[in-house]
Amino acid sequence: MAPGVLTASAPVPSHHLNGLPASASSSSSPELDRRLFPDGLKTSGQHPPDPSALFPYAAFPKEINGRTLWKGSDFEGRKERWTRPFSREEIDELGNAADGYIASGKPMTAMSQELFPLPTLGPYFSGELKDELLNGRGFVLFKNIPVEEWGDHKSAVAYMGLGTYFGYFVSQNGKGHVLGHVKDLGEDPTKTERVRIYRTNARQFFHTDGTDLVGLLCISRAQEGGESDIASTHNIWNILQREYPDVAETLITPNWYFDRKGEVSKGQGEYYQSAVMFLENTPESELGPGSKDSQDSQRRLYLRFDPNNVTSLGRFNSGPNPEIRPLSPAQLHAIKTLEEVAKREALHMVLEPGDIQLLANHHVMHARTAYTDWPAGSVDERGQARKRRQLMRLWLAAPETEGGWKLPYPDSKQKKRGGIQVDDTPPYCPLDAE
Repeated sequence: MAPGVLTASAPVPSHHLNGLPASASSSSSPELDRRLFPDGLKTSGQHPPDPSALFPYAAFPKEINGRTLWKGSDFEGRKERWTRPFSREEIDELGNAADGYIASGKPMTAMSQELFPLPTLGPYFSGELKDELLNGRGFVLFKNIPVEEWGDHKSAVAYMGLGTYFGYFVSQNGKGHVLGHVKDLGEDPTKTERVRIYRTNARQFFHTDGTDLVGLLCISRAQEGGESDIASTHNIWNILQREYPDVAETLITPNWYFDRKGEVSKGQGEYYQSAVMFLENTPESELGPGSKDSQDSQRRLYLRFDPNNVTSLGRFNSGPNPEIRPLSPAQLHAIKTLEEVAKREALHMVLEPGDIQLLANHHVMHARTAYTDWPAGSVDERGQARKRRQLMRLWLAAPETEGGWKLPYPDSKQKKRGGIQVDDTPPYCPLDAE
C-alpha cells in the first residue's frame, strides 16, 4: 500500500462484513451455523475507514464542550461521582440470574438480555447508565461482585449477563475469545509485532480498544502495580488544539498504518491504513442549529488508537525497499505528545477484586501501570494461596442503530461491529487465560 491519503481501494476482508451491505442493521447471516454462533451473530472485525466519511482538519471543532468533557481533577477525591456499589439485593438479582442461566445448560456464547432477566437492574443498565457511558462522561466503576464466593464460572456468567444490557460481545483476538483475560502469560512485551500487551505485565500506554465499550472485572490484584488510568479524549483534544495544533492535525490525517499482528482473515492485508482521530459520520441534516463549535451542531470526535499497533510494523517499513513508510517525525511527536497530555489529565483508580470498570472507547483513553505478581507459593493472611493478577475482559459493540455513535467504518450499523475476527472462527468463552 502506497503512503499518503487513504483511498477507496482499501482491502475488504474475505467475510465481506458477514455477507451484508454496509447499511445492514445486523450482522446476522443465514449461513452462520448456530452450533458455532449460538446468537446468530458474528464479529465484523477490523476495517479501514470509509474514505468518503472522513473530514478535513478545518471541519474539526476548535473546542469541545458538554457531557463528554472532563478532567481527572474533576473526580479526584470524589469517588461517589463515578463508582456504583451494588447493594445486597442487586447482587442477589445478578446471582439468581446467573444460577438460572447455568442451570439452563446454554453455552455462555448464547448469552442475551432475554436469557438473563434483570427486572430491577436491567432498565437502569440499558437506560440511564448506557446513556451516560455513550453520551456522557464515558465510564463507571461497579463494586461488590462477590468473585471469591461465586468462583470464576458464576462470576463470568453474571458479568456477561450484565454486559448484554450495554452491547453485543465481540471477539477480542484471533482465537474468538469473547470473554478475555488480562493476565501475564510470560510473553515478551518487546515483541510487539506478535504479542498483545494484555498478556504481559508491562505498562500499557494510553490507548483505546477496538470496540465501543470495554469492561474489566477484577478477579485478583497483583502484589504491586497494575493500576488504571483513564482520560477524556475530548479534554485531550481541547488541549491539543490550544497547545499543539500541529499534533491535532497529524492525528486526523489518514496516513497511519495499523498492524493486525497476524490476526488476519484470508484476503486481508497484514496492516491497514487509517487516521487516529475522526469525526462522527453524522449527516448534515441531523445536525442541530447553531455555530460550528456549538455542541448541538458538532459531529462528535472519535479516537481509535493503540501505539503498539503503529510502532510494531518494522518488518514492513525497514530495509532498502520498505513496503510502507516508517513513522514520520511528526507522527512520532504526535504519539509522544498524546501520551504526555493524557497522562497529565488522567484519573487514577485501583481495581479491587469484585470491581467492574466499564469505559466508552470513543471518548475515553485508558492505560495501565506495570505490575509484579505474587511469588509462586505465596499465601494470604488466611493461609490460602494467592492468585495471580487476573481481569476478565469484555468488548461490547453498541451499533448506531441502537444508540451508538455513527462511525466512519463500513460496519457501523452491524450489531457486532469492530473487534477482531479471523475468517469464521467461532466465539469462545475460556474461564482462564490461554
